[in-house]
Amino acid sequence: MNNTPHDLSRWTHDHSYATGNPAAERGTRLVLWITVATMLLEITAGWWFNSMAVLADGWHMSSHALAIGLSSFAYGAARRYASDPSFAFGTWKIEVLAGYTSAIGLLGVAGMMIVGSLERLWSPQTIHYPEAMAVAGLGLAVNLICAVILGKAHDHGHSHEHGHSHEHDHQHDDLNLKSAYIHVITDAATSVLAIGALAGGWFYGWDWLDPLTGLLGAVLVALWSKNLLGQTSRVLLDREMDHPVVAEIREFIDQLPEAGNTRLTDLHVWRVGTGAYACALSLLTHDAELTPQLIRDGLGIHEEIVHLTIEIHLCPECDPAPQTP
Repeated sequence: MNNTPHDLSRWTHDHSYATGNPAAERGTRLVLWITVATMLLEITAGWWFNSMAVLADGWHMSSHALAIGLSSFAYGAARRYASDPSFAFGTWKIEVLAGYTSAIGLLGVAGMMIVGSLERLWSPQTIHYPEAMAVAGLGLAVNLICAVILGKAHDHGHSHEHGHSHEHDHQHDDLNLKSAYIHVITDAATSVLAIGALAGGWFYGWDWLDPLTGLLGAVLVALWSKNLLGQTSRVLLDREMDHPVVAEIREFIDQLPEAGNTRLTDLHVWRVGTGAYACALSLLTHDAELTPQLIRDGLGIHEEIVHLTIEIHLCPECDPAPQTP
């Protein structure tokens, strides 16, 4: 028996495709601190000036701080456990799970906005317009700054992203970063609506505009949340068999030299990173010369396939005749 050690590097690989997005991690951490600082300022100011409008917006911002904090934590956890072998395909889905959880939180925010708006429609309350306008303006400014920071993090991540074809870029969003971005954008959108409603109430006495725009804002938040839930749950449930790369794999198998004698009997494709996919396929063939390496080399043009498992079965009719003693 030969006990000489072998170099296995050719047949092994790491999970570097699932170690997170450093630019996004830095961006969400910065946005988190900005959000927390603004939240504390508003809560303190609301208590000091006895303004419920300022105080309520401060507590509202705390929900976004929690969501963005979850996104930041997910990046850190994915990076920390990247080398943990108990994660079969890396830790990227920690980030996706954070995005899914954040989307559920957004639905909760939408629900609270609906309840609060309906209460004010049925039981109008005195609105302190100067304080409310100041809070809405401050919230809009902060959220626009945070949106720019997260937008730059997204652009930086895309410019350094490897391992996928450009025609599939729209499939490769960082869903954790997207969840943080949606929280910021929804808050900015509600601030814009609030400013318009408060202006109408302040100058024209249209007090009903405030709760009405609250309902409109809740609908927008719910729609964005629904979209994010769909994208993240799709990944978490490994629902990727309609991705273009699946059709390209099938097309490659159909174009093999002995394609008429080779059949694809099983195919599984699922996402394991931002723009990174794992693939397991099984073939039944009459071609005794067909090897896994030939398939691997042919599919090598698809850089988004980072983990490929190939099983080839020779058709029983083609098995060599058994040797007689």
